Amino acid sequence: MIVPTPVGNLEDMSFRAVRVLKEADLILAEDTRTTGILLKHYAISNKMQSHHKFNEHQRVVQLAARIQGGETIALVSDAGTPSISDPGFLLIRECVRQGVEVECLPGATAFVPALVVSGLPADRFCFEGFLPQKKGRQTRLKELASENRTLIFYESPHRLIKTLEQMAEYFGAGRPASVSRELSKLHEQTLRGTLQELLIHFTVNKPRGEFVIIIAGQNEKPEK
Repeated sequence: MIVPTPVGNLEDMSFRAVRVLKEADLILAEDTRTTGILLKHYAISNKMQSHHKFNEHQRVVQLAARIQGGETIALVSDAGTPSISDPGFLLIRECVRQGVEVECLPGATAFVPALVVSGLPADRFCFEGFLPQKKGRQTRLKELASENRTLIFYESPHRLIKTLEQMAEYFGAGRPASVSRELSKLHEQTLRGTLQELLIHFTVNKPRGEFVIIIAGQNEKPEK
């Protein structure tokens, strides 16, 4: 079972997600400390095991076999839906390979609320997640500069300014965009403007929290 968890506010868990975690034989967690806070909030005491990008390759065959053998295993990430810029894909692929049924509960994903409140077209979009940190980064930005769909990226606070600088360079400083931070948390904030305006804001105001960047497609004209 793939179980989405809140991106911020712990109250965003569904009744079904809580029930599944309570009934699971094992909960696979990206970080057991982070998931432990969530489980404690909902009085869930099931066994946990770490499952992250550094050990995922080693365990997927064994885990899929355990599910095939009748165990109910729930996979969660620190926030949002597993495999969306988080661990999970390798296990899901192995389960499919072994003919093991995979079920994913609907739930939180950070880019959806950020896209909706951006004010940019949400009918067609391109989710890019995190850009490559080094190799292939500039090449990818050049490729995306001509994309007509709304673009969605994730970014960390210490790389946000550099990323906005590069986006302004490759997409154009006047390209309409939106930056959301701390979604569903106490200090949730969404700023809208051109890439240049957003860059100026975060150069003056130190970036804090996790960010979702929404950028208009090439053909989207800024409002006058």
